[in-house]
This record gives sequence, C-alpha cells and structure tokens, in this order.
Amino acid sequence: MNRCAKTEVPAELLKEQERYTQLAKAKVAEIYYGRTPKYHVHSYGCQLNVSDGEKLKGQLEAMGYVETGAVEDADFVIYNTCAVRENAEDRAFGNLGALKNQKRRRPSMLIAICGCMTQQQHNADRIKKSFPFVDIVFGTHAMYRLPEMVCSRLMGRGRVFETEENNCDIVEGMPVHRDSGFKAWLPIMYGCDNFCSYCIVPYVRGRERSRRPEEVVKEARQIVEGGYKEIMLLGQNVNSYGVGLEENINFSELLRRIDAIEGDYRIRFMTSHPKDCTRELIDTIAESKHVCHHIHLPVQCGSNRILKLMNRRYTVEKYIELIDYAREKIPDVTFTSDIIVGFPGETYEDFCLTLELLKRVRFNALYTFIYSKREGTVAAKMEDPIPYEDKSRWFRELLAVQEEIAESYYRNMVGKRVRVLPEELGKTEGTITGRDDGNNIVNIKAPESLIGSFVEVDIDTAFNWAVGGTVAE
Repeated sequence: MNRCAKTEVPAELLKEQERYTQLAKAKVAEIYYGRTPKYHVHSYGCQLNVSDGEKLKGQLEAMGYVETGAVEDADFVIYNTCAVRENAEDRAFGNLGALKNQKRRRPSMLIAICGCMTQQQHNADRIKKSFPFVDIVFGTHAMYRLPEMVCSRLMGRGRVFETEENNCDIVEGMPVHRDSGFKAWLPIMYGCDNFCSYCIVPYVRGRERSRRPEEVVKEARQIVEGGYKEIMLLGQNVNSYGVGLEENINFSELLRRIDAIEGDYRIRFMTSHPKDCTRELIDTIAESKHVCHHIHLPVQCGSNRILKLMNRRYTVEKYIELIDYAREKIPDVTFTSDIIVGFPGETYEDFCLTLELLKRVRFNALYTFIYSKREGTVAAKMEDPIPYEDKSRWFRELLAVQEEIAESYYRNMVGKRVRVLPEELGKTEGTITGRDDGNNIVNIKAPESLIGSFVEVDIDTAFNWAVGGTVAE
C-alpha cells in the first residue's frame, strides 16, 4: 500500500464533479418529468460509515433527489456497506438480493452498493457476477465521484465499477445531509495503520491520513453556530491524528482548539486506540470545557498472549495504568470497551483473564463479539481449534459478568443529578431517552418537546442497561 503524497482531492477534480452534478440534475429532471424522484441510503456498521452516508445523501439531493425512508418507494437505492464482521456482509447481500424484483418492475430505478465491503475484490467480483441488476459499485475511495458515476449510468452507459484503491480521497466542502438537527458527525481522519491481525479495515479504508486542523475547526465552528449540541469526532484511531500533516499537531491539540469554540455543546470522540492513548490526552479532557468525561477504549482481550497475537501493541498492565491515571485526573470518567471472544488460539484460561480485567476496570458498557474470520487478514490463517459452541458459552459467561457490573454501576447512579441530551422518544409512553456526559442511557419522564435540548435529570431508577429519572426542578 503506497501513501499518496497529498491526500486531498485536487480542486480541479472537485470542480469536475460539480459539473457532473448539474448534468445529472438535468437528466434526472428529464427522466422524472413532473415529479421529484426519491432516494434511499442505508449505511451499515460504524459511525464513520453513517457519516459517509450523510455525504452520499447530500450529493443525491444536489442532483435533484429527495429522501424516503421506504426502500420500496425509492428511485435510487444505495447500500453503504461494512466489512468488519461477516453478518454485516450477509445482511447487505440479503437486502441487495431483495431489490431484484423491484428493479424488474421498475427498470429505470438505480441501485448502487458501496463502502468497505465493495473494496474487497472477492465481493466486487461476486456482485458483478451474481447481482447483474446492480448499476453502480464503488469503494471507500471513490465516494466523491458519485455524480460522475450517476451521470454515466443515466446517459445509458454500462454498469459502473470504481473500486480502485488510493489514499487521495479527503474531500473538503462536500454537501452533507445531516440526519439529526442536534448531533453531528465530524470525521477528522481516515484509514488505519495498526493492522490488528483480525481486522480488515486497513485493507479497505487505506492508510492513515488526517484532515487539516483548520478545516476540522472550521467545520466544528459551523456545527456549533448551526445550533448542534453534540459533535462526535470520528476516525479509525483518533489518537493518531496528525499523521502526514505538514503542521506538527496531535489529537490533544486538536481537541483543545475545538474546545475553545464558544457555545453550549459537548464533544465526544471515537475510536481511541490504547497504544496511542496518552496522559496528555487525559489531561486535555480533564481541563476541557466541552469534552465529555467518557472514553471508549477498546481492549479486545485480557490476555497479553492473545493481545500479542492480535497485534494490539499494548499490555493489560499498560491498559490498566491508563485507566487508573484517568480516574485519578477525572474522578467521574466512564469507560466503555470492545471485547472479542474466541480469537484463534484463545484458551479458556485466556478468556478468564478477560473476565478478571472486566472485574478490575468495571466498564459502564461493552460492545461484545464472537470472533469473525475476515478473508485477507493475518488471523484468518491462524489455527482455530475451539468449537463455536464453546465460544458461545464463553460469550454468555462474559455477558453475565458484565450485566452484574452494569447493574451495580447503575444502582449507584440513583440519587444523582446528570446532564442529558434527549435524542428520541422512549419505549414507554410519556418518556424520552438520551445520554448523559458519561455516555449512560437515561430514560426521562418528560415531553417530546425537550428532545434536542440539554436537561438536568434527577436519577430515581436503575435498570441493568440504563437509568431513569425526571427533569430537575
């Protein structure tokens, strides 16, 4: 994989895409004369994929389409895929196959599939052979060229395949359709240099490249001035921000610059790799006005032997040292993490070390997975003798331990007052739900009108996955 000397797409190529946008808009108006065509974009996987989906929507709207939540009503369907786990690929292929009859009934509709999954050659070949009704296939590096690809297809040319890898894909100023009116995604970097042995991301997203800090801060200021209450900074490894930039800057400094923007808002970030998490970063969070006191710090496993096989490049001892330092500097800090159960070569003794780590750290919440083999990764070639039934049993044991930890944590929240950003209606009538600054789910007895505004909540109820309360008087 070669690094590109300059990761930003040149201005002249962006101007060319603006021209294609206008050509596509004129053709769309001609084809759908008398009505406005509808699009449906579904993004699988991580928050960065969801952010990419918002840019796809922005481009489609610039071409004259309007959004519909119903795939059966859409004139243009895009599935923005994930390749991290096998079930995400299976869902994407299943949903894609379900469009076959819809395309047969309405041959004029367009179908596209893009994202991490299509960046893998075996998947692109499968789509080309087994899904001939798909019009456009493009990888993670070609998203900004959507207007050109749409133009080509609307003009009656053949199916479009753009899956060539490159690292020159940072695009500033793309149109964005933000799904929320109060929470905004803000990518600060793309790609990954870590090459964890189980992970396909570096192969489909490319090597690390960072957006220029002035562009990130400019967008953050626009978000705050637009009335948004939460900014989520995104990257495969935000802790390594600054790679390849002319300016000597790291993630801590970027956080300080964004935090200096005046306004009533909060900052979150993910994902944070433990090997690059520093005391400077923890100190920056402690001193900030807007950065939430929550760190998502994926540990993956509690066994140093397995961490080495995973190529994670830190030890359990180093991880615990970071946790302890953060709790010393930020007493109310909360931690969430990712755990993989059943990595190739893992024994039950290794797994028990993970349980010990959970009991030592006491995470608020976990994102847990049984190991999923990914073609093209180092781990895919490792011997994996443990039966899936055993891995499933370990997985259930892990969930039981974490449930007990979470229940205890949430019980201790009863009687406290927390600041919450309500995001949506709750599951029971008369409630809304959101997250506090510690990223805890909070159900609130309150009217829908409070969604999107910060509220102080007195916690009076604990569940095994969340807490409940009422708006403070």
